[in-house]
Amino acid sequence: MPLSFKDQLHARIDSNLTGLELCLAVSNLLDANPAWVNECRELLRSWLLEMKKKEASDIDFGAPGSNNKIWLRIFGNKKPVDAFGEYSLLETTTIIASWLSPMQKQKLFDNLVLDFSAAVDNGDTNIRYRGTCYLDRGYLCVNFRRINDFVFTMEQLRMPKPICDRMNLRVEKMGLILVTGITGSGKSTTLDAIIDMNNRDNHGHIVIIANPIEYVHPSKLCLVRHREVGVDVLSFSHGAIEALRQDPDIIMVGEMRDPNTISTVLEITDSGHKAFTTLHTSSAIDSIHRIVAEFPPEEQDRVRNRLADVLCVIVSQKLIPSVDNRLVMTREILSVDASVQAAIRNKNIGEIYQMMVEGKRYGMCTLEQDLHELVRRGVITNKCAMNYANNKKRMSQLLAML
Repeated sequence: MPLSFKDQLHARIDSNLTGLELCLAVSNLLDANPAWVNECRELLRSWLLEMKKKEASDIDFGAPGSNNKIWLRIFGNKKPVDAFGEYSLLETTTIIASWLSPMQKQKLFDNLVLDFSAAVDNGDTNIRYRGTCYLDRGYLCVNFRRINDFVFTMEQLRMPKPICDRMNLRVEKMGLILVTGITGSGKSTTLDAIIDMNNRDNHGHIVIIANPIEYVHPSKLCLVRHREVGVDVLSFSHGAIEALRQDPDIIMVGEMRDPNTISTVLEITDSGHKAFTTLHTSSAIDSIHRIVAEFPPEEQDRVRNRLADVLCVIVSQKLIPSVDNRLVMTREILSVDASVQAAIRNKNIGEIYQMMVEGKRYGMCTLEQDLHELVRRGVITNKCAMNYANNKKRMSQLLAML
């Protein structure tokens, strides 16, 4: 149902306003009407709680693209939900603005985009969300992604024991572990499982640098610090450099977005620490190419050698539809040994695929091998395996063997 003050809102806001002028006018009205703020926040809270009931990963609304509807992504499919009702562009702008603090609004006005974290009380627990607020054709819109209120175990993620050992501080004290995949591929879920394993198995210090903070890890055997970019630290690279002076054992950098952050992460591992981070790449080989290609040609040999020295594991993953219309994770795993290091240094990265094919005893597998296993177990269909394979020819050959 519409906001109770919808008519007053439309009467007091100039219909010609858009963009930041509209956002500022709405913000001023909310400051003068605390009851409006409470109503908007309670409505948004109800939508966010309903996400959990419907097992939705994301909610989107606002701006012309939403067609006045509230959209949910459920098991990979994003659709409008009629039960939530329809809201005008001015109403959704007001609902979004009501949720933001004065400092967050100022960041939005300055940058035209805002990444933030949010929490909603659900009785005995808080449900956390990652929010992104931005403009679409001059109107405010938002995405909230629900953060799991639990952590998967490494066994539940089907992570091979040799790979778990390499990720565990108890077994290897240093090195770089990459978790890669497109947006929405479950990278944060995997990272949280890795952090939780280390938190339960080791006495140490974990520093998490994120934008924004998603799952909050309580300190168990490890002291765990959470530092949010823009709130606790200026940037990923600043946070990583500062962490070196905070006596860490493990540093998690939310994302390697630029050459500066990549250089900083390599420096962390060069200095004898264990580092976990993410990239938006779809395979282990693409991840190596991406890191090297971020630097000018004259620096690439140096970066390639540094990467070969510190890289331990790459997990490249996707979330794909299962036969029961849910989502299941599939992944490619590279465990770096002397042969892989030599291939990276000598620019023979194409040889690494065959090393993964033959490296099962070390916990390695190609994406195609993992898809083949999921088909064999009846979790996904042949067509799904072909659709999501990186190497279609190899996938076809494996499926022919079933």
